[in-house]
Amino acid sequence: MKTKFWITSLFLALCITGCQKEQKTTETQSMAIDRKAVVTRHNVQISQVDTLASLTVGNGAFAFTTDITGLQSFPDYYQNGIPLGTLSEWGWNAKPNDADYRFEETLKDYDQNGRKVSYSTQIKTPQHAKEAVEFFRSNPHRVHLGNLGFELTKKDGTPVKPEDLQDIDQTLDLWTGILTSSFAVEGILVEVKTASDQNSDAIAVTVNSELINSGQLKIRLRFASPTAAWSDYGTQWKNPERYMSGIIQQNDTSVLIERKLDSLNYKVALNWKGTATVSEKEDHYFLVEPTGNQIALTCTFSDAQTLKENQAETIYNNSQEAWKNYWMNGGIVDFSGSNDPRADELERRVVLSQYLTKAQTAGAMPPQETGLTYNSWYGKPHLEMHWWHGVHYALWGRPQYLENTLNWYETAFEKAKALAERQGFKGARWQKMTDPYGDEGPSSVGAFLIWQQPHFITFAELLYRADASNTTLNKYKERVFATADFMASFPDYDNKNDRYVLGPPVIPAQERFEKTETYNPTYELAYWNWALKTASEWKKRLGEAVPEQWTEVLEKLSALPVQEDYYLATESATDSYTNPEFLTDHPSVFGTFGMLPETSLLDKVTMRNTFDKVWDVWTWDDTWGWDFPMTAMTAARLGMPEKAIDALFMDVQTNTYLKNGHNYQEERLTLYMPGNGGLLTAVAMMCAGWDGAETKNPGFPKDGSWKVKWEGLEPFF
Repeated sequence: MKTKFWITSLFLALCITGCQKEQKTTETQSMAIDRKAVVTRHNVQISQVDTLASLTVGNGAFAFTTDITGLQSFPDYYQNGIPLGTLSEWGWNAKPNDADYRFEETLKDYDQNGRKVSYSTQIKTPQHAKEAVEFFRSNPHRVHLGNLGFELTKKDGTPVKPEDLQDIDQTLDLWTGILTSSFAVEGILVEVKTASDQNSDAIAVTVNSELINSGQLKIRLRFASPTAAWSDYGTQWKNPERYMSGIIQQNDTSVLIERKLDSLNYKVALNWKGTATVSEKEDHYFLVEPTGNQIALTCTFSDAQTLKENQAETIYNNSQEAWKNYWMNGGIVDFSGSNDPRADELERRVVLSQYLTKAQTAGAMPPQETGLTYNSWYGKPHLEMHWWHGVHYALWGRPQYLENTLNWYETAFEKAKALAERQGFKGARWQKMTDPYGDEGPSSVGAFLIWQQPHFITFAELLYRADASNTTLNKYKERVFATADFMASFPDYDNKNDRYVLGPPVIPAQERFEKTETYNPTYELAYWNWALKTASEWKKRLGEAVPEQWTEVLEKLSALPVQEDYYLATESATDSYTNPEFLTDHPSVFGTFGMLPETSLLDKVTMRNTFDKVWDVWTWDDTWGWDFPMTAMTAARLGMPEKAIDALFMDVQTNTYLKNGHNYQEERLTLYMPGNGGLLTAVAMMCAGWDGAETKNPGFPKDGSWKVKWEGLEPFF
């Protein structure tokens, strides 16, 4: 009987445990966020021509931006809005150095504690040196690979203009990455479906319309000449004669076009289903003329391409699966049910920022500030901005996208070491404005920035938190230690005060201070402290001795400069809060305790006083898109969630988020990817917190106005 009772009891216990486990699983599933619902309720829908509402399909290393037609039919009309670019990571061109410019011509010596240090600056004289500066700033430059659009005509043969389009209905399905567009020309409907391949630099487009059969709808591929200027909207149609575009292979369903520039040669393959002819209408202008009422076309850009069959359906399926996988993995935030009227808009910005960063900045090298839409700063990446482009990936549970870009630092490593050696420092000094090959771009500001220097240690530490293994340590240790070597050799020893000083010459993240007079910027001092301590911890993890110089600089690094009861922007600027010029640009003093955790140099009471001071006196109209997330991060760490929300919604032009999710800055900078990345970083911190945070959702008010649900986020340092 006892045995029977024991077996029965065990059976009941197992049943109860199983039921409890099943119930717990059910509860967890019922509490899980409906990710598709969150994402798709922010699908972008456009019903009129809006040059600031261009939509992009892409895979992170290649992007194709469309107008209201679903292709790039009106590039000149859109060039002052969000331009219609086709950009990739490999598409770089360099003009020939016919004038024998030498990089050494861009160098100028500056005094640093009694010794001469050379910097690559924008020298004005002599003329040849000035031209050399512009040559090395502009070469190589990123290239618009091609403009693929409709050639639309009315019944009378006149070209269709944007204002002629009727019944406009365009939707970007964020869950699938597929763009559907419909419009009418003189009452005749055109339906377009567009997507980007997620594994290659290709797009697919399917068009249905009676305009095809009537000959009023054709598809053109047009090549613009690179401007090699600060900006390039892909609309310089006057191609120099030395540039070549021509058909090199052709059959009934395919054509292969070769494009030759100065240093870049590449190919474009057009493949279609159905019947069509292709002709060269004029130089660098090719026309696809289909028959019937439908055409499915793929357009593939590559530096090595051959003819193949049309793969439109494969690309649509690939896009759908890849984007679904992206959204189902990593972080998601759901603000539904909140009473604060700003909640839905914040969720929209977050979802669209996740889409845009994945489509435009998830490649294999640090991105440019305008992503893969159009060129700014010649298409070149700025390494100080890589923090804003990359940190959010780790916090949103997608560290692989940050990791992908760190391989580029190996490409640039030897040149970073050469830069440090040229200047008389140890280790590696990471460049500011650079290119795919890690070359340094001359700049009177960028050459003196130092806040990009510790970034590599930040990135490596984030990846170590994602995978705390010796494999991670060994993969990145050489670059971490070389970064720290430079950081320990760069400060000058102040014998009188027994301390180490940053600068001069130096320009802080707030680019408002004279380089030859500036020293000890607050944020950079704190960053130096944190990064050297973290690099030292890497040494200990690997069982290696911490270099004495690292320890000495850490122990004797200058204190954060304080005046009255708040931190100055720099120790050299005692008028940090009275000089109007110093109340503009980035309030980077917030980075001291926002982008960074609490360091041994920080006093939180002083930081709180500093926050209140800056909040009250700053000229917020003269700021940049990432300043608002940075402010929110500092407010959150200081226990001021209401201010964190207010910072994210500050009514300032550079804090504008367009219909497509882009962070608008000004006429010359109509999108700004660091703003999107910064927003994601701030929201992740406001939800998941940081090391030592004791409050749930620490960046959101606790008055019941916010209902915050999230999954897959990681706390920050």
